[in-house]
Amino acid sequence: MAHTNSSTDILFCNDWEFSKNPLDTEYSESLDWHRVDIPHDWLIHDTKNLYETSTGWYRKLFENTAKAGERTAVRFEGVYMDSSVYVNGYLAGEWKYGYSTFEFDITDLLREGENLITVRVDHHSPNSRWYSGAGIYRRVWLKKYPECHILSDGVYISSDIDGNVTITAETARPKDMPVAGLQLRQTIFDGDKLICTSTNNCNAAFDGSFPEPVRINEAALGSNTVTMKIPEPVLWDIENPHLYSLATDLIKDGEVIHTVINKFGVRKVEFTCDKGFFLNGRHVKLHGCCEHHDLGALGAAVNRSAIKRKLVKLREMGINAIRTSHNMPAVEFMELCDEMGILVLSEGFDMWEKPKTDYDYARFFREWADKDVASWVRRDRNHPCVIGWSVGNEIYDTHADDHGQEIASRLLYLVRLHDPRANGYVTIGSNYMQWEGAQRCADIVKLAGYNYAERLYDEQHKAHPDWMIYGSETSSVVQSRGIYHFPHSEQILCEDDEQCSALGNSTPGWAAKNSEACIIPDRDAEYCAGQFIWTGFDYIGEPTPYSTKNSYFGQYDTAGYPKDSAFIYRAEWTDYKKAPFVHIFPYWDFIEGQLVDVRVTTNAPKAELYLNGKKVGEKDIDHLHGTELTLDTQLEYTKGELLAIAYDENGNEIARDVQRSFGDTSELRLSTENDVVYANGEDIIFLDITAYDSEGNFVANANNRAFVTIEGEGRLIGLDNGDSTDYEQYKGTSRRLFSGRLLAMIAVTDKAGDVTVTVRSPSLPDSRITFKTLEAGTAFGTASDFENSPREFDCTAAENDIPVRKIELISDSRTFTPDRQEITFETAVYPANATYAGEIEYKVTTVVGIPTNIAEVVSAENGKVTVKCFGDGEFYLRALCKNGTEKYHILVALKLTGEGLGAAFFDPYQYVAAGLYSVSGGTVANGIERGAAFGSEKSWFGFENVDFGSLGSDTITIGFFANCTTPVNIRFYDGRPDEGGELIGEFSYWLQPIWLTYQDYTFKLSKKLTGVHTLVMESDDKYDVGGFVFEKPVKEFAEICSVWNDEIYGDKFTVEEDAVTGIGNNVMLNFGEFDFTEKAPSKIIITGKSALPVNSIHIVFTGDTEARILAEFKGADEYTSETFDISGVKGKCKVSFAFLPGCDFDFKSFRFEA
Repeated sequence: MAHTNSSTDILFCNDWEFSKNPLDTEYSESLDWHRVDIPHDWLIHDTKNLYETSTGWYRKLFENTAKAGERTAVRFEGVYMDSSVYVNGYLAGEWKYGYSTFEFDITDLLREGENLITVRVDHHSPNSRWYSGAGIYRRVWLKKYPECHILSDGVYISSDIDGNVTITAETARPKDMPVAGLQLRQTIFDGDKLICTSTNNCNAAFDGSFPEPVRINEAALGSNTVTMKIPEPVLWDIENPHLYSLATDLIKDGEVIHTVINKFGVRKVEFTCDKGFFLNGRHVKLHGCCEHHDLGALGAAVNRSAIKRKLVKLREMGINAIRTSHNMPAVEFMELCDEMGILVLSEGFDMWEKPKTDYDYARFFREWADKDVASWVRRDRNHPCVIGWSVGNEIYDTHADDHGQEIASRLLYLVRLHDPRANGYVTIGSNYMQWEGAQRCADIVKLAGYNYAERLYDEQHKAHPDWMIYGSETSSVVQSRGIYHFPHSEQILCEDDEQCSALGNSTPGWAAKNSEACIIPDRDAEYCAGQFIWTGFDYIGEPTPYSTKNSYFGQYDTAGYPKDSAFIYRAEWTDYKKAPFVHIFPYWDFIEGQLVDVRVTTNAPKAELYLNGKKVGEKDIDHLHGTELTLDTQLEYTKGELLAIAYDENGNEIARDVQRSFGDTSELRLSTENDVVYANGEDIIFLDITAYDSEGNFVANANNRAFVTIEGEGRLIGLDNGDSTDYEQYKGTSRRLFSGRLLAMIAVTDKAGDVTVTVRSPSLPDSRITFKTLEAGTAFGTASDFENSPREFDCTAAENDIPVRKIELISDSRTFTPDRQEITFETAVYPANATYAGEIEYKVTTVVGIPTNIAEVVSAENGKVTVKCFGDGEFYLRALCKNGTEKYHILVALKLTGEGLGAAFFDPYQYVAAGLYSVSGGTVANGIERGAAFGSEKSWFGFENVDFGSLGSDTITIGFFANCTTPVNIRFYDGRPDEGGELIGEFSYWLQPIWLTYQDYTFKLSKKLTGVHTLVMESDDKYDVGGFVFEKPVKEFAEICSVWNDEIYGDKFTVEEDAVTGIGNNVMLNFGEFDFTEKAPSKIIITGKSALPVNSIHIVFTGDTEARILAEFKGADEYTSETFDISGVKGKCKVSFAFLPGCDFDFKSFRFEA
């Protein structure tokens, strides 16, 4: 049969120009235009302004030669967001969502010869809770096809594991063309081998039987379904992701006029209610991660090589599934997951009708959701990697009212409309599962995703035995690659260097305690299908617990370098019989005699640890049932070598790892991660720039400045070190290494040849590497013009930038006594020629970095620092250096001790950080910003030797961070409660929370304290206390203005003179402790206003009373007082007010009534 296929898909990414302008700028030839490569993200080019509100215009000239009976369309795989497409000045169409694929038929707008296409993109910030990027950030295609054609995304394939393949193909033809003479032929290939074929006459269909987004004006539609058989099919599986090809030919009068090729796999996915997840009848635990879409230094601009690199690393870690949080993924991502055997939970939306930010997709959801679901599901429904369609993440609509259930039902209907044979399940990921509304939505879809709510699994599994359960979002442990804050036993969330400890002792309040606490419960819950940890890679935005650039949640940083946590997951999620490994952390370069936590993780059954040849630890690890998954010990640092050896069950060595002491950097070594690179204009060379000392040891804390130049057929397009505190440009030609490494992303041109990379660093020899790019055939439609250019430095030294990498504090003693209250330490700086050696700063603190009352720095000059000690106890001398920037980048802490000096006193009239507590009971941990955190059971902490003087005070102000929606409680004692201390105050607290921010609140105690006391705070609730100061009084039953909070944090709010207004997504107000010991409140009166019909306010009481009360505040145009019952609250309570996503509330005040 003859093939006269006139269908052509032309990559349309070359020769585009771009102009960035203020929001709402109209098109003009006089705009500032410059050439760009598509895909393109205009925001990533300025790390200091990653969320800029702006309008971007794109334009491209192209030639067109019309052919009779031919149609032309332009297809955009993703434009973020709110875009309009024009051809020759006429509107071709608009598209609102930034993550779904769309195309427009532009045939009638074209003219013979030269044509102009322009695209307007409006980025109105804030429109996302994370970094979105902006622009045409995915590929563009020009499509040419006959008037009688197969619809875009119009071939739908499903199969069973017996080899039965069902295919539905949709066609379009001019309304006046009869269907007679049209045929559809389906042919299945295994590689080049033809497996089976089937030819059938085309069927005419009633246009109304097609979903509205699929219909075409002035065209008649048809649909054919056929089932074919693959004998003895090779199944698509994680280990063997076998793909078949389906060629769908549209035949007219014996000639093939249009062909569409689809790849597919034969597989069966099944979620069960009691046994978890099955693939092809085999039980598989979902070891998944959530992934945002940015690619580090590339921003949102899609690149297949960068996505593949990410997936390869995640697979090595043991990841077998990815949740595309919280939006439709790129085409390249889906293709690679098919090819690599990675399961995909494809997610569509982070919001429905109720917004989370001012200008997000909620503006368009009601009108556009049908179109976006059609685009999403139709494009990706044939991918064998897809196991589910998540229609929403943390959707407030599901909690706010019954309308959320209506939307959930509609989205389920829409997904099934386009995937009627259920290639993927429908689900929702929710953080509202403890409440009825979200439970009802889960009951609609039956596949229930839980965000940070593993505690509800057992209860709701029993209550809803027909639900299939999995962790849609878990973990959220934070860490910075190569940064260690000791000791491991201390939970240290916030530090001067704005980094998070990679030891595994840094975690926000809502997160898992550590990686092991995430792994073990999921492993042991048989009915749970698995989990998706937050996250695989760091991403730009959401930098909890700081206000820096990147997140800290990933197991890999944005540069793609692994953190130690990646090895912990790898140890539990991979098979030592296939790929054994052992990993030691931290690195081995500290101060002589310093006590260092050393951890060893391995997927083998046994590990041993040696220091300079002497065994210092060993451990048998039960990966299937055990609760201790790592070998942990403490060693005094001495120069030399740490060696870890892993053994199989028979005692045979199967892996080893070494950490050696190292010196200053003597060379930067260059190595590529990918051996083969093709000159196609799109491939990327991932070049590691790594620091080594003169003996060939990796310098794990190196931060040398590197200058990168490229010669030949390559282009530098990104530099990334993974450091969230480093704002130097991704698109510059120079950056510092972070923890010994820097990634250079080098894109090829479209010509094969040599690429030479030279890296220069002050005081080091130049490093150079040359590699060849291979012929890739003729590349059409790709763009390869952009390359990085020199940008400004963030440091003061610029070209002679030699940062400090290490500081040592040297003295003959670390113990203070009555005979020696002052000790002088010499400071050794490495490297000795560091530019900033004279800029060292010193602090005396507690173990968690809080300024201590025990000692102080009395002098610091000429490389020497003298410390004076006032009392007994342990404290730390810290040396810090900003290395010519605005942020601390070097942090060393030396443990010191005072003995025989007596007690030091606290001054209550100066702010006392809660983390300075000297006594405690129950569950107490370090809180954010050096506060103290109560556990979820009765716990207390106190301050000995608080000197109130002769006048005294009875009024205390405390900083609270309680990420909850109902009041918490707090109790105050004069003396230790376990030794008969007197209860002097019990309170409830609630303020709308501000995310990771303390809010002050003031309490009046039952008696005035004079002289020296032990002041104790106690609570039954879980929240953080920042610290306290005694000041002006506030009574428990007084009107409390919302701005008097001890702590406020969250995504959206404005603190005004007498109210906190515009309270939105995840905002928490903490009001500290209330003392309801003598008189208990029966009601709370809240004064506020809102344009919404209802705001869900959670009042959290923690302390003597543990209560979480939901106050549904009705809408009001003016400030209105509404009363809510809180009977049962008594004793000392901390009070917090929490506003969940979807709120929009102006909070004026509240008061309790007895």
